[in-house]
Amino acid sequence: MPSSLRPEQTAQNICSIAKFFSPLPSFSSSIVARDSILLCRQRSAVSPVIPPLDHKPHAFTLVELVVVIAIISVLTALLVPAFTNLKGANDLTNAAYTIKGVLEQARTYARVNNTYAWVGFYEENGSIASTNPPTAGSGRLVLSSIASVDGATVFGSTPGAMDPTRLMPLAKLVKIDNMHLPLLAIGTGTGATFDTRPALQFEPVAGYNYSRFGELNAASPHTAPYTNSQYPFQYPVGNPAPAAQYLFLKTLQFSPRGESRINGNNYDIRRVVEIGLLQTHGSTVPTAANGAGTSTATYDGNVIAIQVSGFGSTVTLYRR
Repeated sequence: MPSSLRPEQTAQNICSIAKFFSPLPSFSSSIVARDSILLCRQRSAVSPVIPPLDHKPHAFTLVELVVVIAIISVLTALLVPAFTNLKGANDLTNAAYTIKGVLEQARTYARVNNTYAWVGFYEENGSIASTNPPTAGSGRLVLSSIASVDGATVFGSTPGAMDPTRLMPLAKLVKIDNMHLPLLAIGTGTGATFDTRPALQFEPVAGYNYSRFGELNAASPHTAPYTNSQYPFQYPVGNPAPAAQYLFLKTLQFSPRGESRINGNNYDIRRVVEIGLLQTHGSTVPTAANGAGTSTATYDGNVIAIQVSGFGSTVTLYRR
């Protein structure tokens, strides 16, 4: 059976054996005693002396602490902006996909149910809680999606708000904080990136603002759509008619054939409709690097253009 004794214990046992055999007169016992004593002496001679452990605690010096703090400060200064930009990009992307989902739901419902559907856009003051009536401003995007109950266009030839009793909600009211709809520089139409995305139609009077949504609360000509809808709708809708909280004057209509049309039938079908998207801090909108409030506006950082084709209503995102 293998021994579990440590080397020190083994040496002590040998020495004890040597002491036991040394008084015995026999020849064999004297040999055993002699060999055991020699082995014991050799073991004692080569056994290392292990110094006691130093249990005194060690502490950082003041200089070491200052160096560590300085390194942490430098790393924080370098990494925090990167994480902030990453979070901002994620928030912007999530907002774009939320809008895309609302648009696609309205388009699909109109086609499947052979009816008309609308999505209304409103922007309110994002630095305060929502009020009733709402406070127009920047920083919080509000979307409402509705559909015709009987499949008709609901509105007639006379301009006026649509009858809420003939409308039904498609989803709950959507609110997206820290978002703004800007007017973005037009794409070149030569590719599939943000800068080369499909170009919008140009009109002699309104420029590109018959084909997009942006700066909803600005005055003409720096707002899009260029004019309010002749057939706005309220939120909420239903029968009996509930009290209105929001009135959506900027709308996008989807027909049973899948066509998209700004502000109902008082706008012609456009090749493509664009919705610009920019992140804010509350109601504070980033200043454009160039061409603020115009069709040549460019912004530093993350921006997204959401485009809806006029025929087929395909929704595409272009990010930068």
